[in-house]
Amino acid sequence: MSAREHDLVVYGATGFVGRLLAADLAEHAPPHLRIALAGRSRSRLEAVRTGLPGAARDWPLVVADSGDTAALDGLARSTRVVVTTVGPYARHGFALARACAEAGTHYADLTGEVLFVRDLIDRLEGTARASGARLVTACGFDSVPSDLGVLLLHERAQADGAGELGDTTLLVRQLRGGVSGGTVDSMRVMVSAAASDPDSRRVLLDPYGLSPDRQAEPDLGRQPDASGVLRERATGQWTAPFVMGSFNTRIVRRSSALAGHAYGTRFRYRELMACGRGRTGQLRAAALSAGLGLVVLGMATPLTRPVVGWFLPKPGEGPSEEVRRRGRFRMEIRTTTASGRRYLAVVGAQADPGYAGTAVMLAESALCLVEDESRLPRRAGVLTPATALGDVLVDRLRARGFTLTVEEEVPAAAG
Repeated sequence: MSAREHDLVVYGATGFVGRLLAADLAEHAPPHLRIALAGRSRSRLEAVRTGLPGAARDWPLVVADSGDTAALDGLARSTRVVVTTVGPYARHGFALARACAEAGTHYADLTGEVLFVRDLIDRLEGTARASGARLVTACGFDSVPSDLGVLLLHERAQADGAGELGDTTLLVRQLRGGVSGGTVDSMRVMVSAAASDPDSRRVLLDPYGLSPDRQAEPDLGRQPDASGVLRERATGQWTAPFVMGSFNTRIVRRSSALAGHAYGTRFRYRELMACGRGRTGQLRAAALSAGLGLVVLGMATPLTRPVVGWFLPKPGEGPSEEVRRRGRFRMEIRTTTASGRRYLAVVGAQADPGYAGTAVMLAESALCLVEDESRLPRRAGVLTPATALGDVLVDRLRARGFTLTVEEEVPAAAG
């Protein structure tokens, strides 16, 4: 692929996250990389490029609409790596992923859509493996913190000889940032599909819905992904379902399966939002759980869908610079291994998780594929951040100021 015209193409550079991604690459990508900006409007691409610093103002532009198969084929053949922010991916993403799989071009996105990833697995896995393309989904806040955090737990437990992972819980301890219209639109597409299509609903409700081989998954009974208001034993926190837990948990389980069920045959994983202790925490958890349920119900019902849309951001809208500047997140992931030893992983950053933070995670994922290919796991196909990028991405994010740590939790001595 060294003879290709570009090293990296940013597709969707005129969108909200696309602009943040382009700006991050302009500041942090090595100057020798040949980067291009792509989208459907040349005038809008020119406007984005004009606002970039230094040499990035000379980056070439590629015009390609998400519905123009020939243009997307040409784009994929012109570059070593494509990173795309154009969603909802179920509506706009497949043609570009298909072009990359056929051209042997590595691909990264920030989807949080179970049905889109399932579609890629079913239709492109064989093609990508044959061409050597890495199609890496979920390279933003969904699901890099979850996926890398559990990977670190697994690696530490293996290094200590502590055995396989057992019950594992991610608690969102801090989450400050804004919501964009693109995220809302993706949720709307998935909820509508689940409400109208039994096959889509079956995939969305299956905790192993992204498994490479459903029949090979362990029978662990019901996986507690979203169980309403709970009191978490290890911390005493009252919890509510985490809005992206239903997607992240499936990505993490896919990572384990792609690695030969490396996390363990008794690995059970869930994600929850910490709401505090005592009566106040319980009430906060109840309110958050009820609010999330009402939004999903409103999106699923044709009569109320337009009403919900009035109160939520529209596609192309996103949080202000001030909101993004004050953003931050912290996640704690606890596990008990087969030998009974307990470990804690912490993943966090002083960055708005869905936008400034996601731009960093997506940029560094793309740079892994461009700059660090020889150091990556030797895999091709439809992959997760942990199985495609692994510790290489961990190191890159640490260098950007992210917290990614793991330590053993030793029980306090009795008496």
